[in-house]
Amino acid sequence: MSNSIVSRISGSVVVATDVEEAQMYDVVRIGELGLLGEIIRLEGNKATIQVYEDTTGIRPGEKLINTKKPLSMQLGPGLLKSIYDGIQRPLDVLREKSGDFISRGNIIPALDQ
Repeated sequence: MSNSIVSRISGSVVVATDVEEAQMYDVVRIGELGLLGEIIRLEGNKATIQVYEDTTGIRPGEKLINTKKPLSMQLGPGLLKSIYDGIQRPLDVLREKSGDFISRGNIIPALDQ
């Protein structure tokens, strides 16, 4: 179990301590909603994270999970027939799932599996 916790929040930037096996550009999931973020700086046991979703409601002490993988995109048939947001979530599927306003923490495959 990870002991990583959020220690500071400033807009879309979060600082966490004791991030397990942290490396630059690892993708992390923050809080109960699993907000998507990417490690952009490492200093001692602290990791600075750019969060790619709204951080409203995130508080110091929230748990954090390191996926130990870099942010990447999927390539394959069907890629050109859809419109995606900045982290390759298909907007048509997001709209079906959460309506006109995108809810936070959605994990949706970019392409049909």
